[in-house]
Amino acid sequence: MKANVGTIDRVMRLIIGVVLVALPFVTSFALWANPVWMYGAVVVGLVLIVTAALRFCPLYRILGMRTCAR
Repeated sequence: MKANVGTIDRVMRLIIGVVLVALPFVTSFALWANPVWMYGAVVVGLVLIVTAALRFCPLYRILGMRTCAR
């Protein structure tokens, strides 16, 4: 796997991922009462955190994109 996620992209993915994982558990919004939204946010957050950690995004690979320097 070649890295295709740049530094700014990594930081944004990490911040948004942590927020999505934590938000359903620390807030009492009615939106999070629905398990689909709660677990969906956690799964999307975990995917963002993993892609930030690995510096590889499979969707970027499929689309031929990259945000890091060559």
